[in-house]
Amino acid sequence: MKFIASIPKIVVSLLLTVAIVNLLIGVFLRYVMIPVTDYMNWDPIPFTWVEEVGEMMLAYLTLIGAAIGVRERAHFTLHVLKLSPRGLLMVERIHYALVVVVGLLVAWFGVKLCILNSTLTTPGLQINLAVLYGSAVAGGVLLAVYAISMIVAPPPRTDVLH
Repeated sequence: MKFIASIPKIVVSLLLTVAIVNLLIGVFLRYVMIPVTDYMNWDPIPFTWVEEVGEMMLAYLTLIGAAIGVRERAHFTLHVLKLSPRGLLMVERIHYALVVVVGLLVAWFGVKLCILNSTLTTPGLQINLAVLYGSAVAGGVLLAVYAISMIVAPPPRTDVLH
């Protein structure tokens, strides 16, 4: 069960690694290979795909990372009201219920975007654009699932203010 719970973190780690390697490849191709191909009078190496890969990595990193932030309580909070423990619990449950609604809306509109763009492809790699907009579906569903888990069985608080 712990392995299943860690899958989103593993995915984000892999996405971050791919994004960094992709960025390094882009820098190498732009600042090393362009001058080399120009100097040698060779055909230039196309690297428009670097931006496409980076865009997809960023979309998935952002949306899956936001969901992980909900589960880890990593998003910022403002403590402006002194509430009883029962009042605090009620506010948190309302908060996470709203996060569930937002996550489901993101997923719903992500599905609509996937369907709408399912016939289009990216110019460089010819990847179906539904793959890009699938990030909204994955992130929205994960956001809703994590928010529901925070309502039903939240992890113990380590940041309680007295």
